[in-house]
Amino acid sequence: MIPLHDDNPTRGRSYVTWLIMAGAAAVFLLVQPLSEPDRTEFLYEQAAIPCEITSGAPLTFAEIDDDICNDAPGPQFAPDKNVLVSLVVAMFLHGSLMHLIGNLWVFWIFGNNIEDETGHLPFAVFFLAAGLVALFSYVLLHPQDTSPIVGASGAVAGVMGAYLVLHPRARVTFVVLPLFFLPWRLPAAVFLVGWFLLQFLLATTTDNIAWEAHVSGFVFGVVVAALLRATAAEHVAVR
Repeated sequence: MIPLHDDNPTRGRSYVTWLIMAGAAAVFLLVQPLSEPDRTEFLYEQAAIPCEITSGAPLTFAEIDDDICNDAPGPQFAPDKNVLVSLVVAMFLHGSLMHLIGNLWVFWIFGNNIEDETGHLPFAVFFLAAGLVALFSYVLLHPQDTSPIVGASGAVAGVMGAYLVLHPRARVTFVVLPLFFLPWRLPAAVFLVGWFLLQFLLATTTDNIAWEAHVSGFVFGVVVAALLRATAAEHVAVR
């Protein structure tokens, strides 16, 4: 399910949405190496890795070579790496150009409306919080994983979850591969619930997509937006 656009104009400028998109694009195009082996080495040096988060220390050469998280002493691959900072850095790293474009495209469609609802600074905090919740959830489920985790997908899923609560009736035009020539136009609630359920199908069909991060980020977005809506309704009632 690939969204093409939504029929939901914004009232103001989406400065934070554009800034996040520009930052992710700049990191991929100007900072990340695009060829091997530099690309893989860079990701091990900068990206979030579950084993490092649970152990609190960078991976050793042996852990990388053996693909085993064992806390065994030995020379570290990136001894100066801050494993907590890597959680934030990972949101702005991407595995490929298509990975980047896919995340930014979906983020633009749904993010500008959420920024419109929350304001600029709260939206930035929400984006980072959704990404951290998604990454920590993946780490809790895969504490021994020694592979780099990259991408803003968990944070973008949080934005989609918030959109489901705040704009369920907005119309979203999308296509379903391979029928890319046959666009559908349905309420956002239908598209987003369908996308959410599709993540569980990914669990049985692919090994290189952190679908658990998508699910947890989406649920976080739903909860935060529901609290936001309830608080706004209570404020109106009090007035």
